[in-house]
Amino acid sequence: MWFFGSKGASGFSSRSTAEEVTHGVDGTGLTAVVTGASSGIGVETARVLALRGVHVVMAVRNTGSGAKVQEDIINQVPGAKVEVMELDLSSMESVRKFASEYNSSGRPLNLLINNAGIMACPFMLSKDNIELQFATNHLGHFLLTNLLLDTMKNTSRESKRGGRIVNVSSAAHRYPYKEGIRFDTINDKSSYNTMLAYGQSKLSNVLHANELAKQLKEDRVNITANSLHPGVITTNLMRHHSFINGIVQAVGKYVLKSVPQGAATTCYVALHPQVAEVTGEYFQDSNIGKPTSLAKDSDLAKKLWDFSMNLTKSR
Repeated sequence: MWFFGSKGASGFSSRSTAEEVTHGVDGTGLTAVVTGASSGIGVETARVLALRGVHVVMAVRNTGSGAKVQEDIINQVPGAKVEVMELDLSSMESVRKFASEYNSSGRPLNLLINNAGIMACPFMLSKDNIELQFATNHLGHFLLTNLLLDTMKNTSRESKRGGRIVNVSSAAHRYPYKEGIRFDTINDKSSYNTMLAYGQSKLSNVLHANELAKQLKEDRVNITANSLHPGVITTNLMRHHSFINGIVQAVGKYVLKSVPQGAATTCYVALHPQVAEVTGEYFQDSNIGKPTSLAKDSDLAKKLWDFSMNLTKSR
C-alpha cells in the first residue's frame, strides 16, 4: 500500500492526471467505446483518449449532452475523431440496438471502457424488471461486452494489436451485502439498501472482469480485461444523498481527486504499454491494487457469470 500522493511501481500516484499517465502514448489507429462519456470522469476519459489519437465513440443515454461534449472535445483537440451513439444501459433492448448498429457499421473496436454508472439511488426496477443499480452498473455492461466481443476479437486478429476491456468499479466493492451478490433476492425491496446495492454492483464489475479475463486467456484471445477504482471524485454521482453530497462538494477540493485525476487510472489501464499483457487485475491510482477476497473468489465470479447469462437470455 502507498501513501496518498506517493508514487507506486508504475511511476504514477493518486495525484497523477489522465494526461500525465498517457503522456507520449500514441493511440492513433485505435477505436474505443466509452460508456457514460457525457458526464463526470467519462468526459475526461473521452477527451484524453481523443487527445492521444484514439477514435472515440461516446455511448451515452442523453445524446444532446453527448453532442455538447463532442463539440467541446473537438474544439479543444483539433482533428479529434469523436462520435456519439445512444445507449441506455438499464435497457437490454437499448444495449442490443447499440451493439447491432455498432457491429454492422464496420467499425473496428480495440478498447471497451465500461465507465457509466449510477450510485445509491432509491429502489427502482429497470425496464427489464431488475434492480436498477445492478441492471445499469453490471448487467448492461455484461451484455454489451458479450455482444461486442466478436468485433473486438476480429479487430485484434486483423490489426495484430491486443484489445482491452476496462470495467470502472469502485472501492465501494468492499461494502456489498454480507453475502456479496444477492442472487436469490436481487429485487427484494424490503431489504434494499442504497449503498450496499451500489457495492454489490461494483463488486460485480470486478468479478465480471476477472471471469472474462480467465475465459479470454483460456481461449488464447489477445484481449485483456481489468477493473479499477477511479478514486473518490467530486462528481454528481451522490446526487441522491443530498447531505453526503453537500459535505463532499464542500471539502472535496481539499481531500478528494479532481476529475482529471479521477480519469487517470481508466486511461492508464486503457492505453499504457505497461498494462499491455496484464489481465484479470484490479487497479487503483494507476497501479495494481488489492481488491477484497470476495472480489477474487473465482467460484463467485463464475456463479455471477452464469446468473448474468440467464438474466440476459431470458429477457
